[in-house]
Amino acid sequence: MRIRPSHLAATALASLLAFNNAWADEVQVAVAANFTAPIQAIAKNFEKDTGHKLVAAYGATGQFYTQIKNGAPFEVFLAADDSTPAKLEQEKAIVPGSRFTYAIGTLALWSATPGYVDANGEVLKKNQFKHLSIANPKTAPYGLAATQVLDKLKLTETTKPKLVEGQNITQAFQFVSTGNAELGFVALSQIYKDGKVESGSAWIVPSSLHEPIRQDAVILEKGKDNPAAKALVDYLKGPKAAAVIKSYGYEI
Repeated sequence: MRIRPSHLAATALASLLAFNNAWADEVQVAVAANFTAPIQAIAKNFEKDTGHKLVAAYGATGQFYTQIKNGAPFEVFLAADDSTPAKLEQEKAIVPGSRFTYAIGTLALWSATPGYVDANGEVLKKNQFKHLSIANPKTAPYGLAATQVLDKLKLTETTKPKLVEGQNITQAFQFVSTGNAELGFVALSQIYKDGKVESGSAWIVPSSLHEPIRQDAVILEKGKDNPAAKALVDYLKGPKAAAVIKSYGYEI
């Protein structure tokens, strides 16, 4: 029987894929809601380049901390702050030496309506809106940053009756995008791609108005023996991931 070259190539490819899959692992990742779009883009490259599969859950950093302490099966944690990973490190709940800053976040005041938010955020001082959306400042670092901005601008009391609070930054964004709030504080990464705000109008909040939003990642205790967990952390430190992270308005 004569074997066609194409058949040989197909057989070789199948063998190679089987070999790669034998070494591939899955990593369970808890991801701060503001980092949803970047990690989805990074995951595609990560899986293509390493063969490992990334399975992500998205939510508020404070809520993830509670879940992790209660035994949730997460192996890597991408937080929206640096204090929560540091706390887990002190509690010996992470792989020693695995904590690092993967991104520095930027806060934005955003409206889905073009022209509604001016470039200097004066719309806040005019106080002619009915609802202002923020994430829960107790569990979401971007929500905490939003309250710090309002304090710095001496607008806490005047805006307090108008606040609409989301469980996390995704929900805060949804309140604005659906029109339930005229404007709100969101993560720049939710509205920004490749150097521009994609829709609506926004004020990129100066970092001097709030504490730095340093976002740290750690390998959790449950991921200490998973090669895919270490591979992901290493990948996040590499140039491909850095390019994606920067394209969403984060600093490295």
